[in-house]
Amino acid sequence: MKQPEPDFWVLEYVTITKDPRTDLVVAIGGTEKAADILQRTGGFLSVAGPRGDYHRLPHGLPTEQQRLKATTASHALLAAGHSVHLDPALNMLVTPDGEREAALRYLARLAERVAAAETSGEVAEVLTEVAAPVQGLLPLTMEVVVRAWTAACDLPGALGEEPEPIARLGDTARSMSEAARVILHARNHAARPAQPPATAPAPSRVQSSVSRRR
Repeated sequence: MKQPEPDFWVLEYVTITKDPRTDLVVAIGGTEKAADILQRTGGFLSVAGPRGDYHRLPHGLPTEQQRLKATTASHALLAAGHSVHLDPALNMLVTPDGEREAALRYLARLAERVAAAETSGEVAEVLTEVAAPVQGLLPLTMEVVVRAWTAACDLPGALGEEPEPIARLGDTARSMSEAARVILHARNHAARPAQPPATAPAPSRVQSSVSRRR
C-alpha cells in the first residue's frame, strides 16, 4: 500500500536574506502570523512582488540597522514556533572574527595533516593546498600583498618621505611568487610514485662471472 506524502507546513518557513542586486533585506515565506511578527518586531514592510507578496526593510537603512532588525525579527519568529533561515551576514550574534578563526583552524588542520602524513602523496596534497596556482594559500596571500602595494602607491601622501618600505612590497610579492613555484616543484616531486629499490644481482650469477674471468 502506497504511503501518503507527509503534509509539510511549507508556509511556516521564513527566509531572511539580503538581495545582492538591490541591497535590500527581504523576508520570504511564512503565514499571516509571521508577517505580523516581521512588521512589529523588525519594521518590515509588506510589498506586492512579481512572484507574490513578500516583506522587506525600508530603503536606505545602514548595514548595522539592517542586521539588528533582521536578527530581532528572526528570534521573534523562532520564539513563536516558526522555522527561520537567517542569512549569516545579517546575524548580529555571529562573532565578527568568525571567518578569521575559521581560517586559523584551517591552517592548523593543514599542519596536523602534514605532521601525520605517512606517504609522500599525503605531503603533496597539503603542499597543493598551500601553493596551487589559483586557489592556493600562498598565491591568494600574494594577491592581497599586491593589492595593498597598489592601493598604497595610489593614495596621496601614503609613501611619505620614506617610500622604500612600501616600494619593497613589490619585491615581497615577487619573492612569494618564487616561493610558490618552489613549493609546487616540491609538490610535484612528492606526488611521483615511489620507485622500487634496485635489486642486487643473485650471488650465483656473480660467482659464475668471477669464475669466467679466471
